[in-house]
Amino acid sequence: MLKNIPPLLGPDLLYILRAMGHGAEIAIVDANYPGDSAGPQLVRLDGISATDVLDAMLTVMPLDTFVDEQAFGMEVVGDAKKREQTHKDFDKLIKKHEPGMKLSLLERFAFYERVHGAYAVIQTGERRLYGNVLLKKGIVRPE
Repeated sequence: MLKNIPPLLGPDLLYILRAMGHGAEIAIVDANYPGDSAGPQLVRLDGISATDVLDAMLTVMPLDTFVDEQAFGMEVVGDAKKREQTHKDFDKLIKKHEPGMKLSLLERFAFYERVHGAYAVIQTGERRLYGNVLLKKGIVRPE
């Protein structure tokens, strides 16, 4: 056990978060997402919600301040303007950990393509629709 690190961040995920470089992307995906065939290395966190994983990850991983958009969800198919509860929950957590940042949305197949090029995929047990978020890692600035 380690102090001040959420326990759901196990050794495999902590290794990935530490090994990722600035600008690398990581996806947190729901239970329905084709995570195993997405391409990047896969970590399974079955039984844990995507929002719990996002909240834990953002306690240790900064988002990229060098780009206009750092966090992406998947648009609702057929209604690009609609926001599901998962989108609202992700946006709230992003703003909690990274004030001034927000969730942007990508068209479904653009989201899949972007995840294909990500550093890793974290497959959760999230069963709510559109429980997918892609994050661009930032830097830790000197104190």
